Amino acid sequence: MLKQQIRYVVAIWLLLGVTGSWAGEVSILDVIVKPAGSGRYHINVTLKHTDTGWAHYADRWDVLDEQGAVIGQRILHHPHVDEQPFTRGLTLSIPEHVKQITIRAHDKVHGLSPQEKTVRLKD
Repeated sequence: MLKQQIRYVVAIWLLLGVTGSWAGEVSILDVIVKPAGSGRYHINVTLKHTDTGWAHYADRWDVLDEQGAVIGQRILHHPHVDEQPFTRGLTLSIPEHVKQITIRAHDKVHGLSPQEKTVRLKD
């Protein structure tokens, strides 16, 4: 009986450990891109993340061109524990040949989120 209980506890512990590693990834809720003139664009990105403090928080979002090259980054210098979701902006010069951008987010524990948002640029 005790061995069976131990097996159940270990199975639950392993299950929680596996699912816990997937929990808490940063989510991209919204991306708004507005032309700012002379090839510059203002990009607002709204993120949601269960920031817990300095050890685990959404710490940046990247702007990628169509080939996946990083053309801009918005570094988030502190956790947003009590401000969820939150929006931060970046004004960026984007090469004329780039017609759409992709936003990806990152957090200190899980790294890059599997979620990305692609936005077509308006002239």
